[in-house]
Parts: sequence; structure tokens; C-alpha cells
Amino acid sequence: KYLMLHRIKKEVDVNKDKWIGVGGHFEQDESPEECLLREVKEETGLTLLSWKFRGLITFVCDGWNTEYMCLYTADGFDGELKMECNEGELKWVEKKELLNLKLWEGDKVFLKLLMEESPFFSLKLRYVGDELVECKLHM
Repeated sequence: KYLMLHRIKKEVDVNKDKWIGVGGHFEQDESPEECLLREVKEETGLTLLSWKFRGLITFVCDGWNTEYMCLYTADGFDGELKMECNEGELKWVEKKELLNLKLWEGDKVFLKLLMEESPFFSLKLRYVGDELVECKLHM
């Protein structure tokens, strides 16, 4: 299963009504792993014990600064899942059900790669509005 976040709580949210993984933006002087551990703890209440860096995603969208996402999966954690998250609702989703959720089209690409146990990859996704217009995969 993957722990997914249904973004339904913020009025102004580029991810409104979509399902995304947990995570967020770097704070000053943070490493990717420090950001991963902090964001997961803040959003879920869980402390990761075992994780793997799976890919680097480049998001390009007209009117937005280019964003880079370090994509991790985790298979070990400690703690209790929070019942409340200020960004949306958390839910454990069976891997076979993931692609039935309301997702960004580019997210479907990297979720398939994760489910196929692909080796480390770099993926560039370019959007015009909500439409995926470019998808470049490098393995």
C-alpha cells in the first residue's frame, strides 16, 4: 500500500481535490533526507525508519517556477498515523487501486514506475494548465 493524501482542505491549492503523496518543500539548509523525515512526521505523525531514493522529478508549468521533487518510498516506520492533517485526508491505498484515484497525469507515470520496481529514474513533466504536454524519462 501507499499512504496518499487527498488534498481537500485548502481553498487555494494547486492540488485541490487530487490525491498526492506526502511531502513538501525544503527548509533553509535542509538535505533531501532531512526534508523527507520532517515532512512525513509533520503530515502523518510517522517517523520513517527505512526509505529509498527512487527518482528525481522536474515539474515545469507556465506561470510557475520549475520545481524539483526527490521521490522516495519507505518500508519502515514507527508511530501512529495522525487522524488529522491540515492539508487533506490521509489514506492507505492498495497499489492496484492507485491509478483509479484523481491524480495528476504525470503522477500516474512515476507511480507506474514505482509499482514496476524500476531502477532510479529522472522524469521531466511539463504542464500547460492541468494538461501534461511533455513527459521525458531517463533511466
